[in-house]
Amino acid sequence: MDTSEIFKAYDVRGTYPDQLNEDVARAVGSAYATFTSAPVILMARDMRPSGFALSQAFAEGARAVGTAVTDLGLASTDFIYFATGYLDAPGAMFTASHNPAQYNGIKLCLAGAKPVGVETGLTQIEELTNKFLEVPATGALAPLTTRDLMDEWVSHVHSFIDLSTLRPLKVVADTANGMGGFVVPKVFKGLPFSVEILFEELDGTFPNHPADPLNPANLVDLQRRMRETGADVGLAFDGDADRVFLIDEKGQSISGSTTTALVAKAMLAKNPGATILYNLICSKSVPEVILENGGVPVRTRVGHSFIKQVMSETNAVFGGEHSGHYYYRDNYRADSGIITAMIVLELMSTTGQALSELVAPLIRYADSGEINSKVTDPHATVATLTASFATSGAKTDELDGLTVDYGDWWFNLRPSNTEPLLRLNVEAANAELCDQHVHEVLDLFRGA
Repeated sequence: MDTSEIFKAYDVRGTYPDQLNEDVARAVGSAYATFTSAPVILMARDMRPSGFALSQAFAEGARAVGTAVTDLGLASTDFIYFATGYLDAPGAMFTASHNPAQYNGIKLCLAGAKPVGVETGLTQIEELTNKFLEVPATGALAPLTTRDLMDEWVSHVHSFIDLSTLRPLKVVADTANGMGGFVVPKVFKGLPFSVEILFEELDGTFPNHPADPLNPANLVDLQRRMRETGADVGLAFDGDADRVFLIDEKGQSISGSTTTALVAKAMLAKNPGATILYNLICSKSVPEVILENGGVPVRTRVGHSFIKQVMSETNAVFGGEHSGHYYYRDNYRADSGIITAMIVLELMSTTGQALSELVAPLIRYADSGEINSKVTDPHATVATLTASFATSGAKTDELDGLTVDYGDWWFNLRPSNTEPLLRLNVEAANAELCDQHVHEVLDLFRGA
C-alpha cells in the first residue's frame, strides 16, 4: 500500500480499514519500537470503534521485535503526553482527534512528550513501516501489561492551580461523545463546581455532532444549554480532549488568541518575567498583553513540534496557538485542554469576574479566522507573492509561509502540510477593514 497517504506531518492518520488497518498498525508498532530502541512503549486509545483492534495490533508489532508494551487503556491525548514524562518512556496514542468516525490515527511521542514529526523521525518510521509491511516481525513476543495512571494524571492537572481558591461556578462541558466525557468527571470530582456534561457517553461514531469545536456549528448545543441554565462558562472539547474552547456567560465563543492572552496573563502572575510563546497567526493582542504583564513574548511557527522545540530552547513557561492548543513547561512542554480549563476557572474564582469581563480588555482587533483556498501549487504561489511584496514597504517575514505587516493590519499566508491548500489569516482594526483586506489578499492568488 501507499503509506504516504497516511503519514502526515505530525502523525499517522487515515480511514479504517482501507488506509489504516491492523496490518499497518502492526508494522508501525515494529517500526516505532525499532526506531526508539526503548525497552518499553506506552500506548492508549480514544473511544473510536477501531481503536482497540488497532492498538492491540500495534502492540503485537512492537512486542515481536522485543519491546515490551504498557497499555494505559482509554485516555485523552494530553494524558499520554503526561504518561511519557511521568514514566520516562515513548508513547503511542490511537486517535484521529476531531476527524469523522471512519478515521483513526496514531500520535507518537518520545519519552518526556518529545514530539515525533516529519523532521523528528516520522520519515524514518515510515520507511521502517514499509519494510515491516513487506516482511512482518516474527520474534517471540515481549510482555504486554496494563496500568492505570488516572489518579496520578488528575493530581498532576490539579497541581497547576491552588484548589483552595476555587469557588462555586456553574460549568457546562460539551465533550461531543469524545474523551472529554471520560476525563472531565475525574478531574472535576471533589471540586466546588456544578458541572453538567453534554454528550458524555463515549461513542466514536459521534451521534450528536462532530467533535470539532473549531466549527461554530458544533458549539450551538453548548451555547443553547448555557442560556437555559445560566452557566458561568462553557467548555468545548475536541475528540481526543487535548483542545478546549471557551464560551463566556453570554454565549460568546472565545478565540484561541484571546485564551492564549488570558492564560499568559495568569501564568505571568505566578511566574514574573517568564517567556511566553505564541504562534504567528495569533492576534497582535497576545504579545501586547505579554509585554504589559512583564513577560517576554516569542513568536513561533504553527505546529506543536515547533512550539515544543522553542519552549525547550527558551524555557518558556507557556505557549498558545490560535487553534486551541495550549502548552505548559511543567506538563513536559505538552499541550492540554483540561489544564487550560482549570487555569481559567481558577482565574474566574480569584478575581470574581465573569469570563466576558476578563477577556474584554484582551479583544482589541478583528480577525478573519483561517480561510482555506485550493491552488495548484501552494508553495510556488507563496514564493511569487513573497517576491511581489518585497518592495511593498510593508514589514515581511518567512518564518512560516509569508507574513506581511502594514502596522494597522497584517496577514499570514502559508501552505497546508497535507493538502493543496493555502491558509490565510488576516487581522485589522475592525471587522469592516478586516473583510476588505481579506478580499484584497484573496484576489491576489485565487485562481492560481
